[in-house]
Amino acid sequence: MSASQIRFRRVAVLGAGVMGAQIAAHLVNAGVETLLFDLPAKEGAKNGIVDKAIANLGKLSPAPLASKKLGAEIVAANYDQNLEWLEGCDLIIEAIAERLDWKKDLYTKVAPHIAKHAILASNTSGLPIEALAGAMPKELHERFCGVHFFNPPRYMHLAELIPCKDTKPEVMDALETFLVTTLGKGVVRAKDTPNFIGNRIGIGEMLLTFAATKSGNYTVEEVDTLNAKLVGRPKTGSYRLGDMVGLDVVGHVVTNMRGALSGDPKAPNFDPLFDLMVVSDVMQTMFERKWFGDKTGQGFYKKTRGPKGETVILSLDLNTIDYRPRIEPEFPELKALDR
Repeated sequence: MSASQIRFRRVAVLGAGVMGAQIAAHLVNAGVETLLFDLPAKEGAKNGIVDKAIANLGKLSPAPLASKKLGAEIVAANYDQNLEWLEGCDLIIEAIAERLDWKKDLYTKVAPHIAKHAILASNTSGLPIEALAGAMPKELHERFCGVHFFNPPRYMHLAELIPCKDTKPEVMDALETFLVTTLGKGVVRAKDTPNFIGNRIGIGEMLLTFAATKSGNYTVEEVDTLNAKLVGRPKTGSYRLGDMVGLDVVGHVVTNMRGALSGDPKAPNFDPLFDLMVVSDVMQTMFERKWFGDKTGQGFYKKTRGPKGETVILSLDLNTIDYRPRIEPEFPELKALDR
């Protein structure tokens, strides 16, 4: 089958977490019939986890749905009762947590229900595509690849496509066409290198920022002011971006990079930032407290309510690892430039 003959009329997303639910939202925005799968709920309705994720889409900012009514277009499903629905899907996007063992278990579970024409893609942010392919039946390899959306998927233009060594060229071509013409993405084809392109560069920049914060004893507000619109970047800055992406994801990517790269200049996988590829003590403490950013309601910033019910944003003090009111940054050097 040629790339022009491959159609994506019905798509399933596996995993109703932050990324999975928002990828599903972007698909229904584009008029694609979409199923969203997750584990069956232990109590109440079997689709309780997915139902909650769909309901939450209408509360997020920026809005992942073009209209809140579109949430009703996402079909909720669970792995216990609805696996046979996968048989009618043309594309299946796996978007669960960055754990190779969990992904392997899921691939084993869904593989018998994937149609012979269907494409399976992982939204991994950095796990080796070849390792993921090795966790599934051989016959799926030619129809498997990485398709990495960035958070938030509705608004981030970039999408990475990463093949394994057996991925058919027509699969890559068809997916690129779908991502560009239907979902409005700008596609970059990446090699199966550690964390591909976007995260290799982005996390490297973030690690340099963390190091500069510590050496200069800066606050998160100061860094996010300096490292945002002033230098032509999005207003989120660095720490706010980490909260949006998910600090657990950042931690996984950093760990993956350190495991795949080397600090030896003579090694073929040498990276000059290798010594910075560690999860800091501050982030370790945050992980222990389940402070993963927006998905848990607190990370480097925490949204709370004031005495009159108004929204108040607190900032993390990197020295005490506790929250405090925002301290407005003051940069006399920048004021001098305005004179």
